[in-house]
Amino acid sequence: MNRFSFEEEYDQRQLSILTSLNGMKMPSAVRVFTGVSLVLTLAVLLFIILVPWVQTVSGSGQIVALNPAEREQDISALVPGRIAEWYVREGSRVEAGQPIARIVDNDPQLMSRLQTQLRLAREGLASAETALKTARLDAERKTNLFADGLVSRLEMEQAQIQLVAFEVKAQGAAEQLNQAEIALSREGSQEVLAPRAGFITQVTAGGTATFVRAGDRLARFAPDDIQSAVEIFVDGRDASLVEVGKPARLQFEGWPVIQFSGWPSVAIGTFEGIVTFIDPMAGRNGKFRVVVMPVEDGMPWPSNNILRVGTNARGWVLLDEVSVIYELWRQLNNFPPEFPERFAEDIGQ
Repeated sequence: MNRFSFEEEYDQRQLSILTSLNGMKMPSAVRVFTGVSLVLTLAVLLFIILVPWVQTVSGSGQIVALNPAEREQDISALVPGRIAEWYVREGSRVEAGQPIARIVDNDPQLMSRLQTQLRLAREGLASAETALKTARLDAERKTNLFADGLVSRLEMEQAQIQLVAFEVKAQGAAEQLNQAEIALSREGSQEVLAPRAGFITQVTAGGTATFVRAGDRLARFAPDDIQSAVEIFVDGRDASLVEVGKPARLQFEGWPVIQFSGWPSVAIGTFEGIVTFIDPMAGRNGKFRVVVMPVEDGMPWPSNNILRVGTNARGWVLLDEVSVIYELWRQLNNFPPEFPERFAEDIGQ
């Protein structure tokens, strides 16, 4: 009878005694799992080493209007008075020059008196100009007569003094006419007009019995057809790496999107942009504002009636291209992205 001992050096003949161990084999599932794991590990290593990754600086913000004339603005009363009539309500769309409200003065006879004052000022100016013309002719005539010895020097000087006096009167009459025209023009501006096409978002003044002063806010107005931009806020760690002219990708709130920050070419639903301005100082939130505008020859952004001013947005400013393994190492160590060449030269100096 064959006997196996651990105290003796075993050989192949002794291993044949272990019939159970000799009959055991590795399960096929384990062999498949091991092979797949090796292949996946190799693929991941090749992927992170060879596949390029576009570094990005990301930030959140909203849609804004850079042109002050295109922002929401107040419509104010130009003259004091009582609101006589409203031509609009909240939500009304208006065209440029369309009346919004009419303000009347507490004195119903004011317009009539201003028109009378204007008429009298015009007549006074005409009379003063006629008198000035006569005085100028008289002064020229007496100057010529004095040269011929036909009048005295006193008469010539008195004619010149009268000419100066009539010139002063003519200037005063012209000033009175100017003041009368301004007063009548201000009274005529009691009809408040829309500065451009847009919407009345809010009526802030009261009804037709409300008295307003010059400069009081009557309504809030939002212009139509504006040039939209997006402002995003980035950390101070990354702000110095963003440059004017850098491309960017934008995601708008409520817009379906599939975003791959490292591969912008395969992203779906994002829109092209270009960095046009970077704040030199941080805001109250400690972040720097980056303004992104649409690319002129790129895909247009959705219209203003879809993406309104104030809509939330998220942006990615595209930087340099590196390997995936470098990007993973940078993220784990919380390093900033690659410095541009101009920064590297400055540091080297």
